[in-house]
Amino acid sequence: MTLAFALLLLMLAPQAPSTMPKLAGAWEGSSLCAVANSPCHDEHVIYHIEATNSDDPTKYAIDANKIVDGAEDFMGTLQCSFTAEKNELYCDTVGDWRFKITGDIMSGTLTLKNGMLYRRVKLKKR
Repeated sequence: MTLAFALLLLMLAPQAPSTMPKLAGAWEGSSLCAVANSPCHDEHVIYHIEATNSDDPTKYAIDANKIVDGAEDFMGTLQCSFTAEKNELYCDTVGDWRFKITGDIMSGTLTLKNGMLYRRVKLKKR
């Protein structure tokens, strides 16, 4: 193979993204129950995401809020890790939260430790 041909192949090969998605900020949307007749309630939510470790750009915290009477009501904080290969934010709590990021849309699920899909979340970055 000639050097020119090898360089051409390198230029045409798909390139991995050079930067991680901009996760930090406010994300708003819906968190819907996947289990009927459960204590779960459909919610309008706002998640505030921030990086938590300047030495490790994969670590994030999500402050989760639901909207009640037009105001944000804090539900809790999730500690999460971002995996660039999967473009996924993963948070291990009472269940597994997994969020897939595509541009300014984040879609996710909460699956309980027993394997039951409990919530579906769809958010848009504000």
